[in-house]
Amino acid sequence: MEIEIAIFAAGCFWGVQKSFAKLEGVLSTQVGYTGGTAPNPTYEMVCSHQTGHAEAIQIEFNPKVISYESLLEVFWDIHDPTSKNRQGPDIGTQYRSAIFYQNDTQKMMAERSKRDKEEQLGKPIVTEICPSTVFYKAEEYHQHYLRKKEKPL
Repeated sequence: MEIEIAIFAAGCFWGVQKSFAKLEGVLSTQVGYTGGTAPNPTYEMVCSHQTGHAEAIQIEFNPKVISYESLLEVFWDIHDPTSKNRQGPDIGTQYRSAIFYQNDTQKMMAERSKRDKEEQLGKPIVTEICPSTVFYKAEEYHQHYLRKKEKPL
């Protein structure tokens, strides 16, 4: 089976993970930190605004089942890409909107989808499109946090 990686930052990673984890073709998701300078950051370090990292999600997906373009559509739909360093009540650079591409093809697709979304919205999008750097997995209690907190029916 072919497996590809996508990394997105779109605010608090709990809700972002919940949105992507349920998609057919998504094999696994993990939340973590990327895009900064500090090695092995902790949640507290990232929240201190000293690391430069964003809360992000790393997605392993089967491109024969779900395309990178489809993942980008979900990314744009689950957050406000026109809001700089803020999503809802969460404020800070760790909540910025960003796409961390894995290769030139993902970069091209991300740039094209950003232009299309900007045209659709009729206002500037602040989403960063950056090369992927080291992805540091967040602490275990953050992984699938919202699913862990759901009450059974």
